[in-house]
Amino acid sequence: MHSRPSQTLVFSDLSRRAVLLAAAAGYALPASLQAQAAPSPDGIIWPRASQVPGGVAWLPLGPAAQRPLAFAGETPLLVLGDATGWTALVGIALSAAPGEANITVQAAEGSRRDIPYTIAPKRYAEQQLKVEPRTVDLSPEDLARYERERAHQELVMATFSQPLPQGPLRMRVPVPGRRSSSFGLRRVFNGQPRNPHSGMDIAAATGTPVLAPLPARVIDTGDYFFNGNTVWLDHGGGLLCMMCHLSAIDVKPGDTLQTGERLGAVGATGRVTGPHLHWGVMLNRAMVDPALFLPA
Repeated sequence: MHSRPSQTLVFSDLSRRAVLLAAAAGYALPASLQAQAAPSPDGIIWPRASQVPGGVAWLPLGPAAQRPLAFAGETPLLVLGDATGWTALVGIALSAAPGEANITVQAAEGSRRDIPYTIAPKRYAEQQLKVEPRTVDLSPEDLARYERERAHQELVMATFSQPLPQGPLRMRVPVPGRRSSSFGLRRVFNGQPRNPHSGMDIAAATGTPVLAPLPARVIDTGDYFFNGNTVWLDHGGGLLCMMCHLSAIDVKPGDTLQTGERLGAVGATGRVTGPHLHWGVMLNRAMVDPALFLPA
């Protein structure tokens, strides 16, 4: 089943998270924000800052009486803090070229300015995979289906809603198991190069429960050509999670979940080599490394 996602641009006060995450990136914080800081139980700040393709950058915006808007191109960014200091959390696309980049900040009165930052290079490993030929060389019918599904999922990925109440963004692993494929791998299917791996694969038996990594609202479910049975979760502020290849979906769009609540079960639907969970994390429409939200 499908649902049209919310497009509401709403910003809520997440000062505590701004403190924790900006501190992780090494930025100086105003005293008023430092007073609000409290480390997570393990003493680590989540997500870890990593200014590389597929990583996350924290960019200080400075003080302002009202929350500024920040954009990467036309895409809104999550802005955290308070009047003494604001910070933008930026997901960096895997396709981003190393070098200088910038975001645009718009003040409440409408003035705009650019803030530059540097994307460091990172080389990811290559993975060779053998799958059904029909999932590599698509028939006209399968190609048409894929194009329809891609248009729908672009709407899902554009979701930017009010962040849900929560603490530091340390995520819970959605399913126990061996990491069978890491984020960013340059993938070659049946000898043909394809897009890099945009999530984390966790090997587990069919039927193993899949759990919400953070509080979330379900914004889409469906059976997709490549991803199989899929659930999209909205954690707010442009932070989304995608759970793919499920054997069962136990939620529907509009449901709310707390950390650790079941949303489905591991399966082998879509383009797969065996049962596993493909877990993707998206920030401002860029897929980023889920490992940045997890203990090493």
